[in-house]
Amino acid sequence: MTPPVFLADTAALAGDRIRLAGPEGRHAVAVRRIQAGETVDLSDGLGLRVRCEVAEVVGRDTLVCRVVQRRSEPEPRPRITVVQALPKRDRGELAVEMMTEAGVDAVVPWAAERCVTQWRGERGAKALAKWRASAREAAKQARRARMPEVAEPADRKGVAALLAGSDLAVVLHEEGARRLSELPLPEAADGAGIVLVVGPEGGISDAELAAFDDAGAVRSLLGPSVLRTSTAGVAALSVLQARTGRW
Repeated sequence: MTPPVFLADTAALAGDRIRLAGPEGRHAVAVRRIQAGETVDLSDGLGLRVRCEVAEVVGRDTLVCRVVQRRSEPEPRPRITVVQALPKRDRGELAVEMMTEAGVDAVVPWAAERCVTQWRGERGAKALAKWRASAREAAKQARRARMPEVAEPADRKGVAALLAGSDLAVVLHEEGARRLSELPLPEAADGAGIVLVVGPEGGISDAELAAFDDAGAVRSLLGPSVLRTSTAGVAALSVLQARTGRW
């Protein structure tokens, strides 16, 4: 089994011996019950992975780690961003969790016209914080050295701008002419990569579809069945991961 991953600031990961304290240290000691002599990976969530041997456990919230190996993992290419319409209740957090485990690079919350859930004021800030916490914990569970970005919420104009700047813009739609598994993929190794739009349970409005068409997006069919908005993203991401060779 691969070593568990714990997160720390980049500056804290310098040197040959590293102290992991605070909430991450407490989780390692009190929850995971890490002992001296075990191997752990420490990461800044930005691609740096430091493999360590635990030299000492101090109290109930601190590990003293000896560095064994240090490496920087490049960002996967092409970059894959999922624009996720806001699901009801906690299904948004579930969607973020699953997509993070499947390797998404960025998630953009989208308050589509037909979303039942709307993020406003303090409630919106709390919901965004929950999405980001889900991404953080799922990235650790998946042993990722790069945490996905969970961006600020976007409106129709913002989503259209993302689509227009991408190498491949895809809108999942049940009336799409081509399957996602058949779309030609961008050849560029760098750049904005692939942007995938997942609509709400009530569907994407005509105005939104028109704006995304104008931005150069392709309407694509995922499969013969209609998936919920909270599961369509991870299903489509899995197709793209395999087709791009990232998996």
